[in-house]
Amino acid sequence: MFKRIRDLREDNDLTQKQVGEILNMTQTGYNQYEIGRNDIPTRVLIKLAEYYNTSVDYLLELTDVREPYKRKTKE
Repeated sequence: MFKRIRDLREDNDLTQKQVGEILNMTQTGYNQYEIGRNDIPTRVLIKLAEYYNTSVDYLLELTDVREPYKRKTKE
């Protein structure tokens, strides 16, 4: 999973600092996710999946399909 979030960040030409800002955290905090030192909370996984327009399953390497699932509409 950690390589996948790094690859997505690099594919989008973003720095760790920029992703940290998207997640409302420091570059150092985000770096701990990317190197696998800290587990990524569910809310952060969801935010990353939404930002990169993919699924949490893709981030967790449960699938190699990058396209997101159809999302539920909020009522």
